[in-house]
Amino acid sequence: MTSFADVGAWGWLIQFFVIVAALLVANLVRCYVPLLRRSLLPTALLAGLLILCVKPLGLFHALVDKGSMEVITYHALGLGFVAMALKNKRIKSRTSTLKVVETGAVTASTYIVQGIVGLAVTIPLFLWWNRHDFFYASGLLLPMGYGQGPGQALNFGVTYTGFAADQGIAFHGSDFGLSIAATGFLLGSLIGVVYMNVLRRKGRLTMKTGDYKEVYTLADYESENEIPHAESIDKMTVQVGLVLLVYAAVFLLMYGVQQLDLGDFGTKTLKPMFWGFNFLWGTIFGSLLKVVINRARRVHLMEREYINNYTLDRIAGTCFDFMIVAGTAAIDFANLRGIWLPLLLVCALGAVVTFVHVRACCKHLYPDYQYEGFFSMFGMLTGTASNGMILLREIDPKFETPAANNLVLQTIPAIAFGFPVLLLMGVGPQSMKSCLITLGILAVCFVAFALFIFRKKIFKKRELKSSKQLMP
Repeated sequence: MTSFADVGAWGWLIQFFVIVAALLVANLVRCYVPLLRRSLLPTALLAGLLILCVKPLGLFHALVDKGSMEVITYHALGLGFVAMALKNKRIKSRTSTLKVVETGAVTASTYIVQGIVGLAVTIPLFLWWNRHDFFYASGLLLPMGYGQGPGQALNFGVTYTGFAADQGIAFHGSDFGLSIAATGFLLGSLIGVVYMNVLRRKGRLTMKTGDYKEVYTLADYESENEIPHAESIDKMTVQVGLVLLVYAAVFLLMYGVQQLDLGDFGTKTLKPMFWGFNFLWGTIFGSLLKVVINRARRVHLMEREYINNYTLDRIAGTCFDFMIVAGTAAIDFANLRGIWLPLLLVCALGAVVTFVHVRACCKHLYPDYQYEGFFSMFGMLTGTASNGMILLREIDPKFETPAANNLVLQTIPAIAFGFPVLLLMGVGPQSMKSCLITLGILAVCFVAFALFIFRKKIFKKRELKSSKQLMP
């Protein structure tokens, strides 16, 4: 018989108590400290940093369980993507399909650039430093931490820990990846704010923070013919049930693959990667369920609308907030004590190259709204999409430019472009030779994406050069 007086019966709830308490305290601190408010740091990241600050003092140290925080980060990522996939997109597109595809290409090319920079730092350091707790392929965690966020940084960090252990290296990949993700949030927000103020002082940008006021209409809360808020079952219960139903299908898929006999390569590489792609399977299954529900309504097998966008937005937002707090709180500085140099180099160079690359792409692709495009993309590619939206709202509070739509709609082409890159993530850590091959493939991919993104500029120069040669 279960004893509810046993602390073990409260173990998981205690982790959520800590997360919620940190979120509420961080929100108060952010409200009363103007400097933090102007920095645009996400409250969830500030909450995670507060936990990290008090852990060395002995506070929260006994309450915060690293393993539990990592599990929360992993599942919050998957559940958040499921909730986003279930939404019926109601976006009045003010941008062309080509521009959305180009934006997805910018996202994927930035992952590639970050991977190249990461490996360009960690491979030479591994050969020169010769430490037994540093992994040569750890630079590939840069695009996961910066480009994908804490969830993917943790997923691949755990996978890389296993690869390193097979080669006799005591590398703590989860801490390394989560540290990159936390640093990305910090640098993305701080660099974004500083650059905004530089542009404002030069007269190139007008800050419009005061113009923004979020107003919801009835259509935002519910669409026509939706199920009632509270009848025999609450509407919130239905939304949570749909999300969990999809996530259960994700688990069954991954568990089924785990039972297959795929040989040595499948066991050491494919299966760990399959578990790490929980967010991708959640997106696919969520989209499929949405199609089934919408089809059932069109053929009148289902009369009421069961999907509520507003509630799913709140579920996804809560999951991502919990993911950021738990992911940051799970960092153990003791595991990073000897490898601060590569971590700092990877994060610093990654931020600089991301800034330069995204700035060049946005200046070329969005000549009419280059700054709006830059801040939205830079915020997303150093943190999450919500960070991009936070930065964008500072200069485009009413989303009058297509930058917001580009950011939302680019997800599908970005996944299509970036999926081969994600597959390379499982090849690089197998050996030094595989890592060098991965670096070479990334370089080729970068050239291909650059030719696509800057094709108009390249071909225009060629046409101009040809016309000059034809002139007498």
